[in-house]
This record gives sequence, structure tokens and C-alpha cells, in this order.
Amino acid sequence: MSFVHLHVHTEYSLLDGACRIAGIMDRVKELGQTAIALTDHGVMYGCIDFYKAAKAAGIKPIIGCEVYVARRTMSDRVHGIDNDPYHLVLLCENRKGYENLCLLVSEAYLHGFYYKPRVDMDLLRENSEGLIALSACLAGDVPRLLVAGDYEGAKRKALEYYEIFGEGNYYLEVQNHGLDDERKVAHGIRLISEKLGIPMVATNDVHYLTRDDSYAQDVLMCIQTGKTVEEPDRMRFETTEFFLKSERDMR
Repeated sequence: MSFVHLHVHTEYSLLDGACRIAGIMDRVKELGQTAIALTDHGVMYGCIDFYKAAKAAGIKPIIGCEVYVARRTMSDRVHGIDNDPYHLVLLCENRKGYENLCLLVSEAYLHGFYYKPRVDMDLLRENSEGLIALSACLAGDVPRLLVAGDYEGAKRKALEYYEIFGEGNYYLEVQNHGLDDERKVAHGIRLISEKLGIPMVATNDVHYLTRDDSYAQDVLMCIQTGKTVEEPDRMRFETTEFFLKSERDMR
């Protein structure tokens, strides 16, 4: 099997992802890849369209979600602390995993919502069966601790996730979009992997299909944040590397 993208945001990552599901399947086939994951931010309502489109294209669908993990618990709602949750990628290994992911996302909205739909560590412990977890992008708690220079804290958090999901079901993500912080995180991730025996996985945080689509995604971000593309001091992606890359691009 060729390289498979496991961190992908579609149009259902509203005003953030610029990948149309039909276009994803065309691009995956063009690149000679045989499977693709769906990991929209906090939601699963693109899953059915994604599954049907993948099956029709002869592509293996991997259903998932990039969930938001509360800094403390789902019931904590203090502005300045709890409005900035961590990211965690969850992928369904089997039917039980799909059921648990549906439950987690539902609970995140019904009982954990504060700015964003949030789960917490206790909820993950109770509903981890059948799920594969990835440590996520720079917004994940392990990467954030590494960026802050807290290697020991990052190691403890990685071990906590490893104990929740079990051997073979938790992976440390390594990404390279040309960002300085990613190089710092990658170094720490390798050390943690060697120390704890937690495997690594290379991903690209896909938000658009080709490099040429980066401008369209930037416009979506402007709509989301109420800004214009001309404003210099606004939220934006720092590089144009967040596209659905070929296996060669990922080397």
C-alpha cells in the first residue's frame, strides 16, 4: 500500500477546510493512493458522504475526527483557560470504534461545548475501544508542551494517552509544513518515541487539495474570523504546504 493521509479536513471543517469530498477521491486516485482518512474538526457530519464517495471510487475510507480535548474537564468553563482546548486525532479501527467516536462527538456537543465541542480525558478512558489516536498538529497537547520546552510534561502526557488507547493504538504525529515549531516538536517526538516505545506516524495537515488552492482556504479563514485578505495582522496559515501531498512530497 502507498502512503495514506490520516489527517484530512474537508468542507465540513467549516470555513477552515477547502477540500471537497468528490475532489479528494479524484486526487487520491490520481496520486495512486488506495485509502484516505476523514478527520474534520470536532464533527462527523461528513462521514456518510465521505464513505459513499470513497467506496464508489474504490478507495478505502478511514472514518475519524480531530476532536477537541478540554484543558481540564468538560464541565470547566472559565474564559482564558477552557476556551482553548487541545487537538487529538481519532480514527475508527472497527465498528466499535465508530460507535465510540459517535458517542464522544455527541457528548462533546451536548455536555462539553464551550466555544468548541470538547471531550476530556475521563471520557476518552471510558470510550477508547476500537479507536486509534494520533497526537495531532501543533495544537495537540503533546506538541504544545514540547514547544514550551516541557519535555518531561510531554512525555507524561504521551504515556497517559498510550495507556488509554493501548499498544498499537496511539501514535506520535510528525509533521513538516516548513514551520520552526514543527522541527522542535519532531525532535522531541523522536526522543519520546525512543524512550517509551510509542510509534511515530508522518502526516500532513491537509486543508486543501493542491498548493494552488491555498488562497481559497485563506479566504475561508478570513470569512471565519471577520477579516479581509489585505489585513496583515490576522489568523492565517504561515506556509502553503497544507495540501494533499503525493508519497514523494511526503519524503
